[in-house]
Amino acid sequence: MTAIIDYKAGNLTSVKLAFAALGAETVVTSDPKAIAAADRVVFPGVGAAKSAMDSLRSLGLVEAVKEAASAKPFLGICLGMQILFDHSEEDGGVDCLGILPGRVRRFPDGAGWKIPQIGWNEIFANDPRAFVKNYDEYYFVHSYYVEKNPYTVATACYAGVEFTAAVRKGDLFAAQFHPEKSGKLGLSLLRAFLKTPVR
Repeated sequence: MTAIIDYKAGNLTSVKLAFAALGAETVVTSDPKAIAAADRVVFPGVGAAKSAMDSLRSLGLVEAVKEAASAKPFLGICLGMQILFDHSEEDGGVDCLGILPGRVRRFPDGAGWKIPQIGWNEIFANDPRAFVKNYDEYYFVHSYYVEKNPYTVATACYAGVEFTAAVRKGDLFAAQFHPEKSGKLGLSLLRAFLKTPVR
């Protein structure tokens, strides 16, 4: 069973449908016990860092997310990747989960660049564990980005910034882009995640 965490900041329907297309059994849940019992955990996210962190705290999910990220195959998506890190510049500055070291910054405003980035972008993979390949294109929607860090396994470029497109630490994988909105390549990534051996 794959648990999709509902912390009131997720693109839950699209994520659930993408896994259903692969024949995967999922449960959308805010219950820490259900998350602990799941074989795999998906941590999606659409929204803002502060409200997401507030929801995690109010729902009693902070420790459940941290434990899942260290103990089983774990997939973070978009905001669900950003708040795995130490701190985000969003909402005037927000301390996040600190599961991974690093910071989240806002794209610079500049002529010719629309913020947020919305649409398809090419990624560059530098690690065979990334579940992605050089020059694959995925769908992004974001105004903030994770700086390159020791766990960066793929990057992309926008607004003159090379930023982290995906990270990997053991069984934890997270992507700034939305695999559930990225067609066949996105489904291929989700399929690879589902094949990650359970401890």
